Amino acid sequence: MSVVNKGYRMQESYHPFRSQRTKETYLTYYDKQAQRWPIASECRLVSTSFGVTFIRASGPEDGPPLVLIPGDSENSLAWIRQITALSIDYRTYALDHIFDNGRSVYTRSMKKPGDFVQWLDELFIALELNHINLMAHSYGAWQASLYALTHPERLEKLILLAPAATVLRPPLRLLVRAVLYDFIPIRFVPASVRKEATRETVDEMVDEQVLARRCFKRRKFVIPTVLTDQDWQRLQVPTLFLVGEHEVTCSARKALQRLATVAPHIVTAIMPDGDHHLAIVKPEWVNKEVLQFLHSEH
Repeated sequence: MSVVNKGYRMQESYHPFRSQRTKETYLTYYDKQAQRWPIASECRLVSTSFGVTFIRASGPEDGPPLVLIPGDSENSLAWIRQITALSIDYRTYALDHIFDNGRSVYTRSMKKPGDFVQWLDELFIALELNHINLMAHSYGAWQASLYALTHPERLEKLILLAPAATVLRPPLRLLVRAVLYDFIPIRFVPASVRKEATRETVDEMVDEQVLARRCFKRRKFVIPTVLTDQDWQRLQVPTLFLVGEHEVTCSARKALQRLATVAPHIVTAIMPDGDHHLAIVKPEWVNKEVLQFLHSEH
């Protein structure tokens, strides 16, 4: 994303927030939520040409790397329900995305899909990571798929959780909902999340979104793309694709049908009664599928 409002300057001490007051408000909330991180972690700030990226590392230091990229409007704390299981055997690196809500600070706008690839590559080089297991959700999963196409030599395995676009184009009604969500966010929390998650969890999702919109400057959204048949066929990094049965961005069944046709080497699974927010609805199911795939010989 990029800054839309002219007159906002990236050199302001409170950037990317609207003001010093909103910066303090959001980071106070963020730090309180971070206290719920269930295991020991090491926090780092890593410089790239796009700005400084906040990293939350957990697990054994000599474990194989597992990088976690959140979805749109999420940050490293999105993995709280999964991080304990994922960090038993792996050195996990949960990111606050460079352009999104959290402690990362962008100094250069994201304008095109390739910018995300460049940012991730600079980040991995700075962290001295190789043979990376890359796991991502939604908008982050789209970015991870682009990275796998561009730098397959750096990856060990790829895990895509309900990727935005990537497999199928989202329906127009979803774009309309996204616009309305800016005004009435609670109305469009998916039914499966309302059913499976606690009321407290749903309220937290909405409250964080409302607070973030109030505190951060507006940024232009880079629209995720659908990979071509040729893209999927040349994606040779061992890949796991997980989607909820009631995915809202596309038909889960049609997505799996397309992958089975054009890229039968992709491992796929559907979460029963799941929606877009897989880790919230059934984190144990996601952990089981992910760890089984990571430990397999694929």
